[in-house]
Amino acid sequence: MIYFFFPQEEPETAPAASLELINAESPQQTETPETENPEIAATLMIDIKGQVANPGVYELPAGSRMQAAIDAAGGFTPEADSRAINLALIVVDETSLYVPAAGEEAVVPATAQAASAGGSSVININTATEAQLMELPGIGPSKAAAILAYRDEAGKFKTPEELTEVTGIGDKTFEQLKDLITAK
Repeated sequence: MIYFFFPQEEPETAPAASLELINAESPQQTETPETENPEIAATLMIDIKGQVANPGVYELPAGSRMQAAIDAAGGFTPEADSRAINLALIVVDETSLYVPAAGEEAVVPATAQAASAGGSSVININTATEAQLMELPGIGPSKAAAILAYRDEAGKFKTPEELTEVTGIGDKTFEQLKDLITAK
């Protein structure tokens, strides 16, 4: 809490001094408060399935890691293949996480199956996780991280073509992706 003390004997300078103090930027306020940017959600929702104690939809604070999501679902079951999950990954709103059993064949997400089969499902580059982005042809860990960093800095993509503004993604890569992505 900040207190302002004004001298009693010089009333004509007090208003000017108070305006300077009010307009001065506090050193603690280097970031914009969340209330000023409605695009940033304070919480996110994740759907956790598979080998966790309590599968379901969970609400987590924005910026949470997969470890927090697994903990919210009661942790891994004894049958879970915990090595299949990157616990350090930051959770993105509307993510669906499937925890496989040890020895279970890798499950290909429905969006990737439909895209490879010529279906109409596409990956939304505004909500996709790093893992979902890496399902796209030509997108590895560094390009997926660059897409997420661009999205964090510049906000949501307005069009799929805006993806070419991300470092490392040129026209050639975009041509491979244009039918597999959307920007909603």
